[in-house]
Amino acid sequence: MAERVHPRDSPPSSGEHPIPKPAPPSAEKPIPQPGTYVIQIPKDQIYRVPPPENAHRYAHLSKRKSSRSTCCRCCCCFLTTIISLLLAAAIAAAVIYFVFKPEAPNYSVDNVAIKGFNLTSSSPLSPEFDVTVRAHNPNDKIGIYYEKGSSVKIYYEDVNLCNGALPAFYQPTNNVTLFRTALKGSPIELTTAALGALSNDQKKGRVPFTLQLRAPVKIKVGSITTWEITAKVTCQITVDKLTAASKIVSKDCDYGVNIW
Repeated sequence: MAERVHPRDSPPSSGEHPIPKPAPPSAEKPIPQPGTYVIQIPKDQIYRVPPPENAHRYAHLSKRKSSRSTCCRCCCCFLTTIISLLLAAAIAAAVIYFVFKPEAPNYSVDNVAIKGFNLTSSSPLSPEFDVTVRAHNPNDKIGIYYEKGSSVKIYYEDVNLCNGALPAFYQPTNNVTLFRTALKGSPIELTTAALGALSNDQKKGRVPFTLQLRAPVKIKVGSITTWEITAKVTCQITVDKLTAASKIVSKDCDYGVNIW
């Protein structure tokens, strides 16, 4: 008896039913929004691609961020340079200080001779002062050049009585220099109150004046000469009388400089 041959896809004759395989779950793909790109990329990488209408804005913002980064780098370089220069200047100043040990010069007024004060006359005053100034340079390695363009002024209260100037000279190290300067004033008409105050001060034997000295100087440190700076001296002087034989009763001088 011939055997039956069943087709491969036909169910077996034993009557057993095959177990149906479960269908794979259908993954719902997200529907892209209009105007966006959908790019298939590996899961470990993420890229953001702007839509076409925002591409120009994205490029503009990228340029702004790049320019800001460049500006920040430039500012950092500039600040670093400034700090380095200041640090180098501080080190140089410290070296100069410890090597040369600079000391401020000392100034005082040694003598004052006064003319032109006739307080009993109604004529204008023409005051004259012959002032002897003492300058002491106590430094061992620093010299001072006194340049032209100095000024010396005498005040009584707020009234400028006379003016003059110092001679130009060089003061070496460890040196004391006395220089005499003649100060002259144009005819001055003082108020009645000022004349009365001068007369009372002279009767008391204490006439106060203020001397202001301004001198352009250059400092010589070794073989190096600095730029021109301004020495400022202000002296409060009290004399006993307004004559050529006047004597200084008290004096007090302050010293300062304008570096620039």
